[in-house]
Amino acid sequence: MFDDRLEIVSPGALPNIVTLDNMRTTRYSRNPRIARTLVEFGWVRELNEGVKRIYTEMQDSLPNDPVYTEPGGTKVQLTLENNIVARTVRRSEALEDRLSAEAIASLGDYELAAVRLAFTNGKVAARGLAEHIGRDRRTASRVLGKLIGEGGLLEWHGSSPNDPRQFYAIR
Repeated sequence: MFDDRLEIVSPGALPNIVTLDNMRTTRYSRNPRIARTLVEFGWVRELNEGVKRIYTEMQDSLPNDPVYTEPGGTKVQLTLENNIVARTVRRSEALEDRLSAEAIASLGDYELAAVRLAFTNGKVAARGLAEHIGRDRRTASRVLGKLIGEGGLLEWHGSSPNDPRQFYAIR
């Protein structure tokens, strides 16, 4: 793991029918038994989805496509570039697409942090917000409370105010 990229190395060369040029379209499992087990446990959605899924999942969050190489013909290396500036801009644009610019501009720092956490993670809890903003849970709960209600940006999910699994999500 590096500041500007993540490199994943798999020992062993590509199978004979798979090349760096055709790996997006050619399906081949290096270990079919492990692949079948992963599908049966529900850890992957379908057989041979790995490369295709990497490309589709990374398309929205990375500026460049994943890069596969075969250094020395003895291993396969996947490089995922990380551009924090571009990713931050894309997240901000996506948030503005979901909420109005006026609504975002009217938020204080803690409220904006709560909305961004809820948007990025799909939900936010008081404990997570407290850790993120460096304040206590009571402060985080007050911030989240301001963001719910009539016309609020967040909605509360839980069975009671004391529910340890309660969380807030973007409306």
